[in-house]
Amino acid sequence: MKKYDKGQYGYRNHHKKAETGKVAFGAAMIIVQLAARNFVDSTAWKNILTVMAILSVLPTANVASPLLAGWRYKTPSEDFHRRVAGYEGRFSILYDLIITTRDTIIPADAAIVHPGGVFLYCTAPKLDTAKAEKCLKEIFAGHKLDSGVKIILDEKAFFHRLESLKPAEEYEDDGSVDYTLRLLKNLSM
Repeated sequence: MKKYDKGQYGYRNHHKKAETGKVAFGAAMIIVQLAARNFVDSTAWKNILTVMAILSVLPTANVASPLLAGWRYKTPSEDFHRRVAGYEGRFSILYDLIITTRDTIIPADAAIVHPGGVFLYCTAPKLDTAKAEKCLKEIFAGHKLDSGVKIILDEKAFFHRLESLKPAEEYEDDGSVDYTLRLLKNLSM
């Protein structure tokens, strides 16, 4: 199976499959431990197997929780990826991010990290963009980044914004773009 990294196109679908496998394995282990209780006679062993099953629920739930939160978000179409990939030489682009903050979940199909700011394309129509932008700006400020953040819900407006951005090479590199890329990957599940 091909390895996908955060920010790479196809990561969401790959991550969903991998995490589903982990949850299925955890659930199977819980069922096996509970079923094994029927094959032992000792009360002590039954209690041990019950406690093992209960303790196995915690790591399984830790894997299942983000999986369920991001379940409805799929990797965007290959056509969308091809259109955005045409701009990869001009500035840094991350794909398939599901950025989680205290207040909101931001499913960014594409994230443009540019010296002029961060531009996220999201397909979640119910996303409160003002609230999400405010959360991201606070996080960036906490990491001493003064990047502006703009969340764009309309695909046409997103591609118009891509066209209007100057290549990143025309700006002085202060290391903030790479730092912002790492931060966005860390915020993504």
